[in-house]
Amino acid sequence: MRHKEVGKAQILMVDDEAEIREVIKILLESEGYEVLEAETGELALAKFSLSTDLIILDINMPGVSGYQVCQKIRSISNVPILFLTAKTQESDLLMGYTVGGDDYLSKPFSYSELLARVKGLLRRYTVYQGKNIQTRRSEYLEWQNIRLNYDRNNVYKDQQELNLTNTEYRILRLLLSCPRQTFSAQNIYESVWSEPYFPGANNTIMVFIRKLREKIEENPKNPKILVTVWGKGYRIE
Repeated sequence: MRHKEVGKAQILMVDDEAEIREVIKILLESEGYEVLEAETGELALAKFSLSTDLIILDINMPGVSGYQVCQKIRSISNVPILFLTAKTQESDLLMGYTVGGDDYLSKPFSYSELLARVKGLLRRYTVYQGKNIQTRRSEYLEWQNIRLNYDRNNVYKDQQELNLTNTEYRILRLLLSCPRQTFSAQNIYESVWSEPYFPGANNTIMVFIRKLREKIEENPKNPKILVTVWGKGYRIE
C-alpha cells in the first residue's frame, strides 16, 4: 500500500479520460497536493484509503459509475467528493447529492474554478474533521436525543453514532447552533457551501434535508425535530 506524503493533502482523481487526469494531476501537484489516479470505478475503490482527503469523481465511466463509487465510499467514509459531470440536468445533479456527493463541477470547467472547489472542500474537511490536530476541550451541541461533538465530527442519536456526510453534518450543526430559529434556504446554502446563493440551490437543500431526516427522525415523513417552516425555511424544533 502506498503511504501518504507527510503534510500533503491526498486527492484521488477518477476519470476514464487520460488527458483529463493528466491535466488535473499536473495542476493539483503544482499546488502542492499529492494526486493518485484511477481510470475506472473499480480501481478507484481499490485505491481509496483512510489517507484520502478528497475524491474528484467523474460520473460517466464504463463499468462501475461515479454514482456507484460514491455510494460505496459513503458507507465507510465522509471524505469530500467532488463530481465532474457533462450532465447539467437538474435531476442528474440531485442524484449526485442524493448518493452523497458534496459538490459538482460541469465540464468543461476552468482550472481556477476547479482549484477553488478543491481548496474549499479541503478547508471545510480539515476544520470539521480536526485534521489540523489541535487540542481543545470537548464541546457539544445537544437537542432532545441528538448530540453533536464539535471536536470529533460525531453525531449521536440515542447514544448511537450516525453516519453523516460532511455536508449533512454542516447543515445539522448550523441548525443545532440556534434551535427554534428559522434558517432560509439562502442562509443554509451560503453558510454551508460558502458560495453565493442561486434559485436552483433550493432543490439541493431539499435533498440534504430529506437525507438528514432519514437519519435523525423516528418518522422522516412526519418530522418532529427538523421541521419545515413553509415559505421561510427550516429549523430545529
